[in-house]
Amino acid sequence: MNATESPYAADLDAEERGWYDIAGLVRTCRAEERLEAGYYRDPDWSLRDLVGHLGTWLAEAASQFERLLAGTYEGHDVDIDGLNATFLAAMQGQSWDVTWTQANAARTRMRQAWALLPEPTDEAAWWIRKSAVDHYAEHRGRLAEWVEELTARREP
Repeated sequence: MNATESPYAADLDAEERGWYDIAGLVRTCRAEERLEAGYYRDPDWSLRDLVGHLGTWLAEAASQFERLLAGTYEGHDVDIDGLNATFLAAMQGQSWDVTWTQANAARTRMRQAWALLPEPTDEAAWWIRKSAVDHYAEHRGRLAEWVEELTARREP
């Protein structure tokens, strides 16, 4: 089944628009700006940290979709703060290139597994919202503000 035949076609389209919106904002920044702390404080996050955060949640969603497909899914009762801390630690110190590649690979893997789900379920919908469409929207506003701050500091 391809993405246009998926029962999630509209959600897949929304995910794509959200991802490219995030990617477009990130790409307006220079390499050194992507590493500057300030997107979040306490802990300090850079754009690299944000992309790593999104990418690791996309990877987790791909794993959960694969569990749904295999019949081994155990539910979404997860410690979100604990996973956030684990994911941040896992990506700590990675270069921008590694982080960007991981996020894009995780997104591709997530979309492939997502499109294979035979029918919509509440559990799949929860992971779609948590890892992608709503997750992007959750970070989009602050991302736009931070990118504006970063680019406004540039020398003319």
